[in-house]
Amino acid sequence: MSATQPEKIVLPTRRLDAGQVELLRSLKPGDRIKVVQTIRVGSRKWEAIADGVFRAIAYLETGVTTDRVKEDDLVVPVVRFTKPNGELTSISIDEHTKVTKQ
Repeated sequence: MSATQPEKIVLPTRRLDAGQVELLRSLKPGDRIKVVQTIRVGSRKWEAIADGVFRAIAYLETGVTTDRVKEDDLVVPVVRFTKPNGELTSISIDEHTKVTKQ
């Protein structure tokens, strides 16, 4: 396991495609990537596309700002990358996210 890769890449409630997991684990800092996410609100769906230079994969712990039990928190994988304009960004991965190596 490298410093940029967690040992496992898993979603909190769904399964991530095995091919997508393999691709994510193969990424190295500096690789050019394209990220396509399907956004759905009600019955409407559309794609959001971003590209840039891969930096790392990490996990983001989510939760609300009230005092809750730890089991209620979700931990989601995120891809960290740099956009062509130099902006550092990250996108949380779900089963509808497709990352490709460019």
